[in-house]
Amino acid sequence: MIAVLGEILVDLFENYQRIGGAPFNFAFHLKQLGLSVRFLTRIGDDPHGREIGKLLSRHHFDLNDVQVDDVYPTGTVQVTLDDHGVPRFDIREDVAYDYIDFEALTPIHGPDTRMIYFGTLAQRSDLAFERFDRLLSRKGASTKAFCDLNLRPPHVRADVIEASLDYADILKLNTDELHHVGGLSGGPSQEEALVAHLMRTHEIEMVILTRGSSGSTLFTATQRFDASPPPTGKVLDTVGAGDAFASVIAAGYLSGMALESALTAATYFAGQICELPGAIPDDSSIYARLRKKMEGLMHD
Repeated sequence: MIAVLGEILVDLFENYQRIGGAPFNFAFHLKQLGLSVRFLTRIGDDPHGREIGKLLSRHHFDLNDVQVDDVYPTGTVQVTLDDHGVPRFDIREDVAYDYIDFEALTPIHGPDTRMIYFGTLAQRSDLAFERFDRLLSRKGASTKAFCDLNLRPPHVRADVIEASLDYADILKLNTDELHHVGGLSGGPSQEEALVAHLMRTHEIEMVILTRGSSGSTLFTATQRFDASPPPTGKVLDTVGAGDAFASVIAAGYLSGMALESALTAATYFAGQICELPGAIPDDSSIYARLRKKMEGLMHD
């Protein structure tokens, strides 16, 4: 089982809206790939929340893991796209996912929990940071912690970043986030040296670095794998591409797939998501193509 912690929200584009949030996107893709997933989150008792509840129920998420807040609203984000489909986010503060009460949910720790995924946005308040810290501190040694920093200024806290790095076994971040973290830690400026510094300092097993149109790199203590960006058709937007990428890395890792092959599959899927509006595809056939791609890579 994979436990996914954090936000689900509504992305408000100029002409449409889509349900999103990095943890939800990650959880959704893994569930569509057939993995066992628990998604622990909180929504408001409002129209957006009811729409989210229907979507989660339709895709067989356990609604007992979805708290409903009668005070704070469902999270929303105003999304503005530039000419290349790259988004700028205006994220509403003081919303339901800032108040996830993990103590009130069925515990996630146990021998069946193979991975815990978390980011930093849902830890932006003192209360949320304390609750995440308490939960993550109980993680068993056999459970891998997958941290996707997903820094969204101004919702960025140095103490949250430091604690998240300490808990991470697998870390995903982009080049801007890497240099931000490097500035906080006083690490070297060169990317590969900085990654090695973070892995040593925080005892991180694997780092996945995304570079947008320049591709991505996966680092372990002894190996480095590089991937070029995928060939894509018309890029509608890049919203959720990083989450799609992360989900396939996680799925490949948990299935014992060779890391280089997992990186290739993740790059392919991120490119597919860039051709769609928003982060979550309406047509489930995209997952059949992804599974076929992954199976082919595993047998190469």
